[in-house]
Amino acid sequence: MSAAAVNGPALLCRQLYKRYESGDKAVDAVNGLDLEVRPGECFGLLGPNGAGKTTTVEILEGILEPTSGEVEVLGMRWGQGHDRSIRQQLGITLQDSRLHDRLTVKETIRLYRSFYEDGIEVRKALEQVGLEEKADSWVVKLSGGQQQRLAVATALVGHPKLLFLDEPTTGLDPQARRQLWEVISELKREGSTILLTTHYMDEAEKLCDRVAIIDHGEIIAQGSPHELVSRLGGEHIVIFTLLEEASPDPTRFESVDAVSQVDQEGDSYMLTTSHPHRTIPALLAALQEDGLQLASLTTRHVNLEDVFVSLTGRHLRDA
Repeated sequence: MSAAAVNGPALLCRQLYKRYESGDKAVDAVNGLDLEVRPGECFGLLGPNGAGKTTTVEILEGILEPTSGEVEVLGMRWGQGHDRSIRQQLGITLQDSRLHDRLTVKETIRLYRSFYEDGIEVRKALEQVGLEEKADSWVVKLSGGQQQRLAVATALVGHPKLLFLDEPTTGLDPQARRQLWEVISELKREGSTILLTTHYMDEAEKLCDRVAIIDHGEIIAQGSPHELVSRLGGEHIVIFTLLEEASPDPTRFESVDAVSQVDQEGDSYMLTTSHPHRTIPALLAALQEDGLQLASLTTRHVNLEDVFVSLTGRHLRDA
């Protein structure tokens, strides 16, 4: 699964549309989307539920037909005589993978291996996801995290050139999420090409080389996590609340030293800055000048969630 195994983009779509119509109502689930995934990278599609991530992925996987637009997968197009060849080179983990409860882990992998002309040994697939000791366990006896790792193993057993992971960690506890992150990170080190959909911003920052943020079926930002974060003009956010009931206008703090952006959420003010060591003393001086007192003050690094808020005016969890 090396990057050199594919000439040109691993995935390419241009002006992709998917419209659903019911009576006199129409919904554009995907609305003119342009996307290119390079061989050997982990590319993340980020966005809230209903943003169009899964619809986009299902079109790329050949499950859905687009209303219009162009799609290329590993240099080939669906519906032009290459469908079987494409499928033989894909590994797919669906958002809700339903595995057979009455099979063992080993039997499950062996079943999925039979779907491919070429692939890896069952043992190797289990090693990749850390389930060797569960080989003879019934699927129904696995924990949620173990079942998710087994679902990834079913996608790996065909030795795919391109791996689709559709929200693989949704519903998992923090420990299970991080175990699956380790699996994905190892696949990256081996040179796999991965398309990952998620609505967890920290997951995308941890795993993805590049990301595209989708909202209402459109890509509203694209680039590496670092590039997107740097567009906010700062690396830190200073968050503070005041003791007084008075609520000064946020624009009051735009002139504070080294502040590039000011936001307010409820009683909290958030100052984006590249130099918190300059911003904090200047903020304290401004508050003293206005006769205002701090109730709390914290700092943190800017993240992709802040990018989403800046672009849409709302948090991902509220979208």
